[in-house]
Amino acid sequence: MDFATLWFVILGFLLTGYAILDGFDLGVGILHLFVKGDQDRRLTLNSIGPLWDGNEVWLVTFGGALFAAFPEAYATAMSALYFPVIVLLFSLIGRAISIEFRSKRPSAAWRGWWDFSFFLSSATVVFVFGVAAGNMMYGIPLDAGFEHTGSLLGLLDPYSIAVGFFAISVCAMHGSIFLYLKTEGALQAQVHRWMWRTFFAFLAMYAVVTALTLATVPHAVRNFAEWPAAWIVVVLNVLAIANIPRAIHQGRPGYAFVSSCCTIAALVFLFGMALFPNLVVSSSAHPSLTIHNAASSEPTLKLMALIAAVGIPFVATYTGIVYWVFRGKVKLGKFSY
Repeated sequence: MDFATLWFVILGFLLTGYAILDGFDLGVGILHLFVKGDQDRRLTLNSIGPLWDGNEVWLVTFGGALFAAFPEAYATAMSALYFPVIVLLFSLIGRAISIEFRSKRPSAAWRGWWDFSFFLSSATVVFVFGVAAGNMMYGIPLDAGFEHTGSLLGLLDPYSIAVGFFAISVCAMHGSIFLYLKTEGALQAQVHRWMWRTFFAFLAMYAVVTALTLATVPHAVRNFAEWPAAWIVVVLNVLAIANIPRAIHQGRPGYAFVSSCCTIAALVFLFGMALFPNLVVSSSAHPSLTIHNAASSEPTLKLMALIAAVGIPFVATYTGIVYWVFRGKVKLGKFSY
């Protein structure tokens, strides 16, 4: 394995970590507006309160690694998706502000506004990520210098919009299962119904996006001919999805959450399989940006690999410690949101 391929794998690992960890707290944000009562809304916020900002470390690490390992791809993607990235950043800021400001005043109007802001920011973040992934899969028009030649509206094609709503369904399902693990009583009973509804919404969007991918993105399955063993992940993905309702029905939410995590990991793997060796697919006559023509120099990639060998275990250890410290059911206390 060359260093460019190694860094493609590392980026996949970082993206998987972010999708699983921030996926559930974004999902909690999407469901937040449907929670009734100030007490229960505080519980949903505090279920992710100690975790959400640490989860975003994985996104920052992914962005930094992409910039350093594949600067050409980073530049092209950021310029093509400039406005969506600005919307994404403002939405991430909006989530943080909503969490921190909501309980600063007891006014119902004040808290209602920040509840809506938290929901809208969370849904927007997920939708923009989904649209970006859809565009990376479907392809964007590039010129000979790898500059994006399309328009902003061109990014909102039906396939990318469908992937955006699919991403929302994934996070809503993932977040509902997490919220069930963290709550109890009447709120937990309400969340139990959400688990079923969000699962079936996810299942419907999964079928739609899979069909659209096979029909409109033929290169998505190209690599399976070269690496047929990758079909094992497809089978495992289907089994993980099938196990979610089984675990919910059996009253094993922890098992359902593990299956949800495995589902997301498999989806990220399949996304990588569809792209490899491309990073930005060209929908025009000009070449795509690949892991080779977009990579930094080999000495740079080697040095970064050494840094990653130290840094990634550190981030993973920090994440594990935080989750262990804040395990168990969420309780409201003096310093709660």
